[in-house]
Amino acid sequence: MLVAYADRLFMSAAVLAEVSAVAGNRGFLPSLQTLMDRMDIEVVPVDEHTAELVTAAYMIWGKGRHRESLNLMDCFSYATAKAFDCPLLFVGNDFSHTDIVSAI
Repeated sequence: MLVAYADRLFMSAAVLAEVSAVAGNRGFLPSLQTLMDRMDIEVVPVDEHTAELVTAAYMIWGKGRHRESLNLMDCFSYATAKAFDCPLLFVGNDFSHTDIVSAI
Protein backbone atom coordinates (compact mmCIF):
# COMPACT_ATOMS: atom_id res chain seq x y z
CA MET A 1 0.00 0.00 0.00
CA LEU A 2 1.13 3.47 -0.82
CA VAL A 3 0.74 6.63 1.14
CA ALA A 4 0.01 9.62 -1.09
CA TYR A 5 0.86 13.16 -0.08
CA ALA A 6 0.40 15.81 -2.76
CA ASP A 7 2.79 14.71 -5.50
CA ARG A 8 4.84 12.39 -3.27
CA LEU A 9 4.37 8.67 -2.66
CA PHE A 10 5.66 6.88 0.43
CA MET A 11 6.04 3.22 1.36
CA SER A 12 7.18 1.80 4.66
CA ALA A 13 10.47 -0.10 4.49
CA ALA A 14 8.70 -2.99 6.25
CA VAL A 15 6.03 -3.12 3.56
CA LEU A 16 8.68 -2.94 0.84
CA ALA A 17 10.45 -5.93 2.41
CA GLU A 18 7.24 -7.98 2.32
CA VAL A 19 6.32 -6.90 -1.22
CA SER A 20 9.87 -7.63 -2.41
CA ALA A 21 9.80 -11.12 -0.89
CA VAL A 22 6.49 -11.92 -2.59
CA ALA A 23 7.61 -10.40 -5.91
CA GLY A 24 10.90 -12.30 -5.71
CA ASN A 25 9.13 -15.61 -5.10
CA ARG A 26 6.99 -15.00 -8.18
CA GLY A 27 9.82 -13.80 -10.41
CA PHE A 28 8.71 -10.16 -10.46
CA LEU A 29 11.44 -8.46 -8.43
CA PRO A 30 12.89 -6.58 -11.46
CA SER A 31 9.39 -5.38 -12.36
CA LEU A 32 8.83 -4.17 -8.81
CA GLN A 33 12.07 -2.20 -8.88
CA THR A 34 11.08 -0.64 -12.21
CA LEU A 35 7.70 0.34 -10.77
CA MET A 36 9.29 1.83 -7.65
CA ASP A 37 11.71 3.85 -9.79
CA ARG A 38 9.13 5.07 -12.31
CA MET A 39 6.66 6.12 -9.62
CA ASP A 40 9.46 7.70 -7.57
CA ILE A 41 8.23 6.01 -4.38
CA GLU A 42 10.06 7.17 -1.28
CA VAL A 43 10.86 4.33 1.13
CA VAL A 44 10.34 5.45 4.72
CA PRO A 45 12.47 3.84 7.44
CA VAL A 46 10.83 2.38 10.52
CA ASP A 47 11.83 4.46 13.50
CA GLU A 48 10.68 4.41 17.12
CA HIS A 49 7.76 6.77 16.47
CA THR A 50 6.55 4.62 13.56
CA ALA A 51 6.85 1.49 15.71
CA GLU A 52 4.63 3.14 18.32
CA LEU A 53 2.06 4.02 15.65
CA VAL A 54 2.14 0.44 14.32
CA THR A 55 1.59 -0.95 17.81
CA ALA A 56 -1.25 1.47 18.53
CA ALA A 57 -2.94 0.63 15.21
CA TYR A 58 -2.65 -3.10 15.88
CA MET A 59 -4.11 -2.70 19.38
CA ILE A 60 -7.17 -1.02 17.87
CA TRP A 61 -7.62 -2.59 14.41
CA GLY A 62 -5.41 -5.68 14.48
CA LYS A 63 -6.59 -9.21 13.73
CA GLY A 64 -8.98 -10.45 16.40
CA ARG A 65 -9.49 -6.96 17.84
CA HIS A 66 -11.71 -5.26 15.27
CA ARG A 67 -13.82 -6.22 12.29
CA GLU A 68 -11.22 -4.58 10.06
CA SER A 69 -8.68 -7.19 11.22
CA LEU A 70 -5.63 -5.40 9.85
CA ASN A 71 -2.55 -7.58 9.58
CA LEU A 72 0.81 -6.32 10.79
CA MET A 73 1.89 -5.02 7.36
CA ASP A 74 -1.43 -3.18 7.04
CA CYS A 75 -0.56 -1.51 10.34
CA PHE A 76 2.80 -0.38 8.92
CA SER A 77 0.93 1.24 6.01
CA TYR A 78 -1.52 2.81 8.46
CA ALA A 79 1.36 4.15 10.58
CA THR A 80 3.10 5.65 7.55
CA ALA A 81 -0.10 7.47 6.55
CA LYS A 82 -0.54 8.73 10.11
CA ALA A 83 3.10 9.83 10.40
CA PHE A 84 2.80 11.94 7.23
CA ASP A 85 -0.83 12.93 7.89
CA CYS A 86 -1.82 11.93 4.39
CA PRO A 87 -4.22 9.59 2.55
CA LEU A 88 -3.53 5.91 1.99
CA LEU A 89 -3.81 4.25 -1.42
CA PHE A 90 -5.33 0.80 -0.88
CA VAL A 91 -7.65 -1.71 -2.52
CA GLY A 92 -10.57 -3.35 -0.74
CA ASN A 93 -12.26 -2.50 2.53
CA ASP A 94 -9.49 -3.24 5.02
CA PHE A 95 -9.13 0.39 6.08
CA SER A 96 -12.71 1.57 5.50
CA HIS A 97 -13.63 1.71 9.21
CA THR A 98 -10.34 3.16 10.42
CA ASP A 99 -9.61 6.87 10.69
CA ILE A 100 -7.39 6.80 7.58
CA VAL A 101 -8.49 8.78 4.54
CA SER A 102 -8.48 6.93 1.22
CA ALA A 103 -6.35 8.41 -1.56
CA ILE A 104 -9.03 7.41 -4.07
